[in-house]
Order: sequence, then structure tokens, then C-alpha cells
Amino acid sequence: MPFIKGKFELKNHLVMAPMTRSRAIDNLPNELMATYYGQRTGAGLIVTEGTAPAPEALSYPRIPGIFSQNQTDAWKPVTNKVHIDGSKIFLQLMHTGRIGHTDNLPKGINLVGASDIKATGQIFTDTKGLQDFSAPVSLSKGGIKNVINGFVLASQNAIEAGFDGVEIHGANGYLIEQFLNPNVNNRKDEYGGSMENRSRFIIEVVQAIANAIGKEKVSVRFSPFSKLGDLAPYDEQETIDTYSWLAQKLDELQIAYIHVAVNAPIPEKTFQVIRKNFSGTIILSNGLTPETGEVALHAGFADLVAFGRSFLSNPDFVERIKTNAELNPVDYNALYTTGSRGYTDYPALKSSTQLKKYQNEIYQ
Repeated sequence: MPFIKGKFELKNHLVMAPMTRSRAIDNLPNELMATYYGQRTGAGLIVTEGTAPAPEALSYPRIPGIFSQNQTDAWKPVTNKVHIDGSKIFLQLMHTGRIGHTDNLPKGINLVGASDIKATGQIFTDTKGLQDFSAPVSLSKGGIKNVINGFVLASQNAIEAGFDGVEIHGANGYLIEQFLNPNVNNRKDEYGGSMENRSRFIIEVVQAIANAIGKEKVSVRFSPFSKLGDLAPYDEQETIDTYSWLAQKLDELQIAYIHVAVNAPIPEKTFQVIRKNFSGTIILSNGLTPETGEVALHAGFADLVAFGRSFLSNPDFVERIKTNAELNPVDYNALYTTGSRGYTDYPALKSSTQLKKYQNEIYQ
């Protein structure tokens, strides 16, 4: 059944969630990636893997960028393939801030953050394997403006590449969430301290992008109460108030959608205040099955439901839902490798014999 809410229209209510897959050699999209996304156009909306809007955001190995002309041109075959089947595709802009390692960045580029507080944990590098996170440089006010300008240029490049819009990654402990969280944001200027000040950065990013490409092409992903990216939780009511206030401000800006990822238990009141304050489209993701996704669509919060692993291992996931077919298992050993294995080689619905053969290969 098609989805229509305001100017946001999709061929169905199913969304392919963003998933880092690390196939962008030299940070450039390629033919293999075009095949991958083209296989999964059963989804009404595809949100791409996190894509760097600036050189200092290339914190993981082999993630794509969208800040150069070569990167912009390389994305065009991807959007063309998705549009052939009537699906829409939003590019997720992922500035990881302090989460990363300098070995994954271009030479001479450093990590930046809301503060200079180093994250605890490790990240994979192609040069030395697992390494501790590098120390970030605290953004100056001028640095903040440069980052915002980078988001704007990346968004303009995304539209040039054929994307229907952009999703700003405000979750997973990345730069935007680093500004929101008072345990990481220790700034003394207008970007730190109060809830409104800590939210200033994301609002300025959204407003600037909306001015550049149109508000109907802008969206944001949040994950309230998440601890990803070495984030310590803060006061529950203050957290709820923060996302309530953000929902209200984003509603005033009339963006396309808010995408809520459940990475940690979220108090029901949080969902209630987001829905109350945001009249646009809301997407819910993480841990859903076809059955729980159906329930979520009728529960009053979500307009659309997003699936990650199910689309990862089942290019024909929508058809499998329709026929109640068995799902392919995920090849976890090939999530972030460089080739087609565990990426474009998952079988579509055919004989049960072929499916069992594939499962046996995965589990051996």
C-alpha cells in the first residue's frame, strides 16, 4: 500500500535502514555498491550507509564520502538503479566527530568534536587493525561554521547525485549527539550548557541544509538514551525534554521525517512527546520483525518501519514478507569486508534446495 503524508510519498511503508558496509574503496561508491542497492528496491525508501560530509568524518575504513566531485559522480549509478524500480533513496550524512582514528582519515586531517574529550573504545583500521580512538580537537566557533558549511555542500552534492533527500545522522554517539549529551559537551559558549544551547548545532545544521536544498528533502535520525559511541546517559527527564524540544523545533522547520532508532530502552513518554510535537513522518527502526513492524504501524507512533539486517541478507525482503517465506541468515563474517560475499550474493527466493545449500555454506 502506498504511503502519502504531505509531500512525502512512497510506494509502500517499508524502509531499508542505513547500514555501514565498508565497500567504498578509496571512499568512492562503486559498481558493487550500485548492485547492492539496486537489489533491494522492494523498499519504498532506502536510506544509504553513513556517508562522510567532510574529510574529517571518514572515521571508519572504506566508508563513502560526498564532499568531492568524484564522490558525487560515483553515487549517480546508485540513485539511477534505485529509481528504476520506483523507490526513493535518501543519503545518510554521518559526521562521526570524536569516534574514529586518524589512520582512517586523509593525511594531515584530525578528528573533531564538541569537546576535546577522547572516547573510550577501539575502532578498526586497515593499517593496524583495532586501535584506540584518537583524541579529537574541540571545534572552535569558526570550526562549527565550517562543519555546517560542509553539511550544506554535501547535501547539495547529494541532490546533484540524484538523491531524493538527506538524512542527518544524529545518533550512535556521533558529532551531533556529542553536542546533545552534557557528559561529552562541556562547552562554555552558546553551543554548551543548557538543553537549548546543546541543541543549537543540530538545529543550525538542519536549517542551513533546508535553506540550500528544500525542507522537504531533509530528515534527522535520533536514538534517545543510546550509549553507543561511549555516551554516558544523563538525567531521564532532561533527555525526554531534549527530544521533545527537538521534535517541536524540527516540526517548525517542516522537515520530511524523524527517524527514531531504538538502540537502548526508551521510556514510553519519549515516544509520546516526539509524536505529540512532530506532525510529519516518523520512522521507527531497530530489532523489528515483519510481525512487530506491522504492530508498530498500527500503534500510533510510527508512520513507517525500517529494517536493517532483514534487508541486508534478503534482497527480496518485501517479497518474502508477502509470501511468508523463510529469511536468509546473515553472514556476520563478511559484514565489513571488501568483496561481494555477504553483500550482493544473498539468494533471492528460489527453490528451498538452493536456500538450504546457502545456509549450510554460511554455518560451516
